[in-house]
Amino acid sequence: MSNFAIVGVAGYIAPRHLDAIQAGGHRLVAATDPCDSVGLLDQYSFDVKFFRDTERFERFLHRRRQGPDAGRVDYVSICSPTDLHAAHLRLALRAGADALCEKPLVLHPRELDALEEVERETGRRIFTILQLRVHPVLLALRERILGCGLGRKAEVGLTYVTARGRWYDVSWKGSEERSGGIVLNIGIHLFDLLIWLFGPVQRSEVQVREERCAAGFLELRRANVRWFLSIAREHLPATAALAGMTTYRSITMDGTEIEFSSGFGDLHKRVYEAALGGGGARIADARPSLELVHAIRTADLAPARTAEPLVLREALPR
Repeated sequence: MSNFAIVGVAGYIAPRHLDAIQAGGHRLVAATDPCDSVGLLDQYSFDVKFFRDTERFERFLHRRRQGPDAGRVDYVSICSPTDLHAAHLRLALRAGADALCEKPLVLHPRELDALEEVERETGRRIFTILQLRVHPVLLALRERILGCGLGRKAEVGLTYVTARGRWYDVSWKGSEERSGGIVLNIGIHLFDLLIWLFGPVQRSEVQVREERCAAGFLELRRANVRWFLSIAREHLPATAALAGMTTYRSITMDGTEIEFSSGFGDLHKRVYEAALGGGGARIADARPSLELVHAIRTADLAPARTAEPLVLREALPR
């Protein structure tokens, strides 16, 4: 049994980490968040030390490190806003703990080099949460692609629309400086998935890059990909909107839909099991998709391809 602490415990994603910690039979000993609406902690333990102040939380970790081995914090789970990840990762490692950090790992690829240096200095490890890599359907698909080969580049279409209300624009997620915008905040796990499945990027074009949607084309080693991301409700397909759905996710390969809409409930638990078992995604695994997203965020816009309806706003359902 390991001791855990968590940063950003009041956030949306934190319960998945708390569930994974509990499911693994581990102990949550401390949590921090500037927001004190954290009554959910009682669902896991009545003995969690809670700090609104990160500095006091950090001192707690160092005190535990200097005490008996049974009391020290072994892992820190990081669920804070993206622009704070690098600082919280350094805090965790220098307090003698390994870190499990939500994606995206950092805002800019250049920050990865500094984090690798902290890993070397401290002897601790950084793991990132790339949960689509442990989805059973996608694992089987990757094995099939790598095992038999495609003989040619697959034609892949990716559409991801997840509607967000007005709150999003004024939250940290709506700030380009804090979240990296929708391409990073919404798209990072999908770009990681594409590279993981179809190999490294050979060419990238960006046709649309706005606050609430983006679209482009990728040539990967084993696939040509047309992608579209949006947080605008009006981009939901009519069938999804009529069904009351607020999220629409579609990945097709050579015209065939890849169905992986179920099985998401246990993915964080699988990621935790892999990390604590000596595996799990590390900085090197996160780097390719972060470098791609940085290129997308800074690229000049290319003209839209008329043969790519998935990435043309005017072709989307209204």
